[in-house]
Amino acid sequence: MQKMKSKTGAEHKSQLNRLKRIEGQIRGLINMVEDHRYCIDILTQIKAIKSAISSVEANVVEEHLNHCVTRAVQSKNQNETKEIISEIRDLLKKTVK
Repeated sequence: MQKMKSKTGAEHKSQLNRLKRIEGQIRGLINMVEDHRYCIDILTQIKAIKSAISSVEANVVEEHLNHCVTRAVQSKNQNETKEIISEIRDLLKKTVK
């Protein structure tokens, strides 16, 4: 099956903006480590970055379910539906380990 492209537009722009903010946070974190900042400050920044990444991840999962999975199910193509569900299952297995 050819990978479906997810919906473009406002949602992708929002995701890109979030990722660029995370990129800035990571640059800030690098500076903190280089400057030998207090460990708790560094850990606080790491937690903020992890939270921001989790938020983007949740948004991408939601978009995938709302668009790609829905499109596959509505196509009534059983092979396509099984494959996209298998992809999700495999991804979840990897994250549980």
